[in-house]
Amino acid sequence: MPVRTVRDVMGMPWTVEVRDERVPPGLIEALYADLEWVDRTFSTFRADSEIERLNRGELDLEGASPEVREVLELSDAHSDMTGGCFSARPSGRLDPSGLVKGWAIARAARLLLEAGCESYLVDGAGDVVVRGGRAAGALWRIGIRHPLERDKVARVIEASDLAVATSGTYEKGPHLIDPRSGRPADGWLSFTVVGPDIVAADVFATAGFVMGADGLEFVASRPGYDAYAIDRDLVGSWTSGFPRRPEPAGLAAPYFKTVEQ
Repeated sequence: MPVRTVRDVMGMPWTVEVRDERVPPGLIEALYADLEWVDRTFSTFRADSEIERLNRGELDLEGASPEVREVLELSDAHSDMTGGCFSARPSGRLDPSGLVKGWAIARAARLLLEAGCESYLVDGAGDVVVRGGRAAGALWRIGIRHPLERDKVARVIEASDLAVATSGTYEKGPHLIDPRSGRPADGWLSFTVVGPDIVAADVFATAGFVMGADGLEFVASRPGYDAYAIDRDLVGSWTSGFPRRPEPAGLAAPYFKTVEQ
């Protein structure tokens, strides 16, 4: 029967919901065990993680696990793709955290798919992959949180087979560093990207946030991806292909006006 679980991993809540009538025994435990392994391997807060051992020079890339090399190669490729607006070395230290969460979500979703699941959601602190539907004939509903008011949403997306990632100032204030200047990026309050791949959506959300006014144009130039951004005046703007769903009732005004790009 369908299952829904919420657990803290990597210092954030992870929700896994599978709507299939049969969920293989042990599958959810295996999924969370893999997330715990990702945390142990990539954490910048654990002295024994491979990332921190690389930072201290106790481990070289040749001795690192294939997964670490994969993530660092992906990070370098996306740094080039975004003109340096995404980087795994924003402060001179190795820190691929900006890509690891999306990569971990992708691993979790692949585990469900390979186990035969057809309808599921994997949500890592607001970055989401959905497949199938939540019920017969019903799409998944994904809310983009209001950037200032925790109990409200700015936009609702109804989707199937989609990845959604958001970068913003929700929890930590202006903490996203522009690698080009070394200073916090502050042009947007929230920047959401939708598309087929959660790793790319996660990276593009970070890069688009850092790019400021150029972020929407950048995402629109990536085939299959679209964006919805909220600026410091609570004005929402989106690319032309963003899912055309209305704001929740009562929130379009006075909280937002929207400007289609």
